[in-house]
Amino acid sequence: MAEDICTDRPLFGGSISSTFPVRFQDVSNIRQVPDHQEAFVDPSHLANEQDAQGFTLVEQSGVVEVPIGNVSVAVTTAIGKMGVSKARQGREAQNVVQVYLANLRFKNVGTDVLVVAYEPVLISPLSESAATVGAGLPAPAAQSGFLPMAEVFKLAVSNFKVNDWSLFGN
Repeated sequence: MAEDICTDRPLFGGSISSTFPVRFQDVSNIRQVPDHQEAFVDPSHLANEQDAQGFTLVEQSGVVEVPIGNVSVAVTTAIGKMGVSKARQGREAQNVVQVYLANLRFKNVGTDVLVVAYEPVLISPLSESAATVGAGLPAPAAQSGFLPMAEVFKLAVSNFKVNDWSLFGN
């Protein structure tokens, strides 16, 4: 079993929270993040701006109504794969990543929250990432003692909480 330590993480000053591994670091400690966003990253997979191409939808859910507190929230999820180049590298250096996306629609406050996670599926030998993590198929997360990204994603979405509704101006 993976040994990732997960914890409840305060977002937007504690107004909302979710649960994910402590290895994910606040991106605002590395670069500027807009006030309306929270971004966390696994430092072993930290990426630069990307030029995504070739998206393939792997799985998509229908709309599911779930309770968050005493509010019913419409949740839709999707999983896809796409090729991405790091920084200014061209298509020949594209890595393949799997992207997990959840849209949480809070109709009561007219707001959508996106939860996005991604993991490398294939590292191109021409990518600058290959020098750091090696080319080819990455080692499975569980083999390194970490939760697989699919589990991290489910954990973050299923433990999403609104602690202070005034965040939304109501």
